[in-house]
Amino acid sequence: MEFNNLMASFLFGMIGLGMFMYGKRAGQMVPLLAGVLLMVVPYFVPNLMALVAICTILVAVPVVLRTT
Repeated sequence: MEFNNLMASFLFGMIGLGMFMYGKRAGQMVPLLAGVLLMVVPYFVPNLMALVAICTILVAVPVVLRTT
């Protein structure tokens, strides 16, 4: 695994952990599921650009759904 992929996986994994903890404490399913997906997706996406695109969408989904 390249260094850039490792750092992106670590960053999005930490964001996912935070979203998971928030969703669990607040009892909200959208951040909880987005957090789980952010922690799992880096294991299955080897391409850096695809990983960044997918994880950016997953980070934005709870924000967009909360404001609408």
